[in-house]
Amino acid sequence: MKLRFLVLLLIGLLGAPTVWAQTAGYRLGAGDQIRIQVFGEDDLTIKSIRLSESGNISYPYLGTVRIAGLTTSEVESLLYKGLKGDYLINPSVSVSIVEYRPFFINGQVREPGGYPFQPGLTVRQAIAIAGGLTERASRSGMTLTRTGPDQERTIRVEMATQVQPGDSIFIEDSFF
Repeated sequence: MKLRFLVLLLIGLLGAPTVWAQTAGYRLGAGDQIRIQVFGEDDLTIKSIRLSESGNISYPYLGTVRIAGLTTSEVESLLYKGLKGDYLINPSVSVSIVEYRPFFINGQVREPGGYPFQPGLTVRQAIAIAGGLTERASRSGMTLTRTGPDQERTIRVEMATQVQPGDSIFIEDSFF
């Protein structure tokens, strides 16, 4: 019993750095939901706030703050600089992701639409979440559209391709 617990604990710990690594460089975008905590300052702590379509949040004392395209570490630094001096001496700011913006899957899947993103998600898993492929689906004709800070690009993908929040996957028709 103890051995089984230790094995499960070890597996959990080995998987944790992968998820952390995926979120560490993640750039926030419209629709993401974050938590902001300023230690010892309850009036500046926000349990959950969603980025607007323009990528902004409204924050006490600072007003409208644009954070789309930034990592959580960069947002921490931005808020720290805004609060330091006029409001606080040395604020301790922590920002974390509560919920990612959804990904979208359309074309030849049984239930096309938007779905909640989960770290580590692949095209194969996204197809499963959307109810699987239809009979007319192409197994090789799949594209993914990803919008970056300055550009949008569409690429051909395979089942093992990693999906990111906000991605749009399209499953094409098969000719045969």
